Amino acid sequence: MLSYILRRILLLFPTLIGITMVVFFVMALSPGRVTDSLQASEANMRPEERQRIEAYLKKRYGLGDPLVVQYGRWLNRVSPVGFKEAGEGFPRSTTIGFKTPDLGESFIRRRPVLDIILEALPVTLLLNLITIPIVYVVSITSGIWAARKRGQAFDVTSGVVLLALYSMPEIWIGVMVLGFFASRDYLQWFPTSGTHDVLAAQMAFLPVFVDGVFHRGWLLDAVWHLILPIIVMTYGSFAFMSKLMRSSVLENLTADYARTARAKGLTEHVVLFRHVLSNSVLPLITVAASILPGLLGGAVIVESIFGLNGMGKLMLEAIKTKDQELILSQTFVVGIIGLGSLIVADICYAIADPRVSYE
Repeated sequence: MLSYILRRILLLFPTLIGITMVVFFVMALSPGRVTDSLQASEANMRPEERQRIEAYLKKRYGLGDPLVVQYGRWLNRVSPVGFKEAGEGFPRSTTIGFKTPDLGESFIRRRPVLDIILEALPVTLLLNLITIPIVYVVSITSGIWAARKRGQAFDVTSGVVLLALYSMPEIWIGVMVLGFFASRDYLQWFPTSGTHDVLAAQMAFLPVFVDGVFHRGWLLDAVWHLILPIIVMTYGSFAFMSKLMRSSVLENLTADYARTARAKGLTEHVVLFRHVLSNSVLPLITVAASILPGLLGGAVIVESIFGLNGMGKLMLEAIKTKDQELILSQTFVVGIIGLGSLIVADICYAIADPRVSYE
C-alpha cells in the first residue's frame, strides 16, 4: 500500500501541470485582455496615456511574451524545484535547485496572491469541515434506517423527500432560504451575509448573561451566520448519499456472508452493524473522493449568495476581472485539495476493508 500511495503522490505533479495548463490557455485565448481589466477604472484616459500604461503592464507582468513562456515562468515560480531567477522575465540563470514557491502578485488587487488566498481559504474550509460530517451522519443514519424499514412508510416517504431535494438546484434554494428566513419582509431569523456581526470582535467567546441580558458571544454568532449556508451546501449531498447507502445496505443484507451469519444464530442487529455496515460504506468512500471538490465548487454559489469571502467568491471575482495570477493559484490550491482527497479515499478503503489490495 505504501508503494501505491507514493505512486499516487508522484502522479499529483503531472496532473496538476495538466489542470493548470488547460486553465491558463483557455483563459489566455478567451476574448478580452488582462490589460483591459487593469485599465477599466481609468476609462477617461487619453489614447497615448492608455498605450503607455498598457506597455508598462505588459513589461511588468510579461504579458507580451509568448504564452508558453508566460506559463513556464508561472510554473517555475510556484514549483519548489526549478530555475533560480536572476531577474525579471523568464529565468536566465542556469542554476537549478530547491527554492521557495511564490504564487505571485494579483494583477488587480496589487497584493501577494498567497496573502489573498490565506484570507479566503479558512472560510471555505470551515464550511466544508462542518458540511462533510453532517452529510455523512445524515446519509448513513437515514440509509440504514430506510434499508431496515424497506417498503414501509419511512422508506417510501424519505425516498420521495430525498428525490425532491436532489432535484432542487443550490442557487434556487439559496435565494429562497435567504428571501424567507433572512429578509425583513418575512421571518428575518438569520443574518443575510457574512460570517460574523460587525461587532463580533467586541463579543465574549461564549454566550453570557450580563445584567440579565443574553449576549450570544462570538461562537454562537458564527453558528448563527453559518446555518443557512450549511443547509444549502448539505441538502443535495446527503439526498444522493442516503439513497446510495440504502442500496448498498440492501445488497449486503442479501449476500452469502450475511445469510451465513444469520444461520449461525446471530441477531439481525449484530449482522447489520458488525458485518454488513463495514462493507456498505465502501461506495460512500468512493463518492467521498468527489464530495470535497464538489463542495468546493458549490461554495462558489453559496459564498456569492450569502456574501461569504471564501475561495468560491474569490474565484468568481478573479474570473470576472481576468486576474491571471489569482485564477491559476486558486486552481493550483483546489487541485491539490481535490487530488489529495482521492488519496485519502484510497487509504480509507484499506481501513474499512483490509482485503483491498493495491498491488
